[in-house]
Amino acid sequence: MNAATIPALPPIVRLLRPGQWTKNSVVLAAFFFAFGEQTQQGAVTASLWTALAAAALFCLASSGIYVLNDILDAEQDRQHPHKRYRPVAAGTVSMPTAWVLSVVLLVVCIVLAWLLSPGFSKVVLGYIVLQLIYSTVLKRIAMVDAFVIATGFVLRALAGALAINVSISPWLLLCTFLLALFLALCKRRHEKIQLHDGGELHRASLGQYSQQLLDQLIAIVSAATIVSYAIYTLWPETIEKFGTPYLGLTIPIVIFGIFRYLDLVYRHDEGGRPDRVLLTDIPLLCVLAIYGITVIVIFVV
Repeated sequence: MNAATIPALPPIVRLLRPGQWTKNSVVLAAFFFAFGEQTQQGAVTASLWTALAAAALFCLASSGIYVLNDILDAEQDRQHPHKRYRPVAAGTVSMPTAWVLSVVLLVVCIVLAWLLSPGFSKVVLGYIVLQLIYSTVLKRIAMVDAFVIATGFVLRALAGALAINVSISPWLLLCTFLLALFLALCKRRHEKIQLHDGGELHRASLGQYSQQLLDQLIAIVSAATIVSYAIYTLWPETIEKFGTPYLGLTIPIVIFGIFRYLDLVYRHDEGGRPDRVLLTDIPLLCVLAIYGITVIVIFVV
């Protein structure tokens, strides 16, 4: 990778990492899985706009954290073959500008989140505090770093539920946590292999991992994700909530999606950028489309 391959976006825009906003689609999970209930209430449109606003606010929060991370990690990023092109590390955005941008994004996000929903704003604030602790301390501790990343996705899902005032199954939160943990461990494995020094200069926690350990953890978490999702879809409360026992038909789709991602990680040396993989791999895009269509058909029909 060289400068010529970097997307031709202004440095200030690249600093926000808009490509990673796809992670905040998790905020929409509560709306998606409460679709059946909302159809009966006749509140689908209002809930959708609220959920989209909540996801947009999480984009502001995550961008504010990304900017802060780039400030704190500028020296380490300069040692990385790809991240050295990030605006702060490359010097195309000054430190003072980055600090102002980060603070403004986070403050505006908190204020708007409170106006949207007090409960939602508390989760957003908790997410920001967790990420600040992660950026300064926890990311240096192996396994803890992956657990914090996964917890961030759980907070996204919970925030989405609070924003539209619906309940969310603990099993769905567990599935969210495990899937995010799976992706985080795959990313750590990719970094461990790709960085010739073992990654210690770029990320302190990588020196505490071994490839064998990561392989074992990935196998355990991927299996736990599949089992948890299967239990969620077949759980009596889930069947009663949606009024259908057919959500279990999506289990093979989820299994295939995880198998495909494992294939990309182990056979194609992917996994370093989960957001990019999910947006560019045709089989995975097909899996997502088939999953979404299947769930909608189950709920509507």
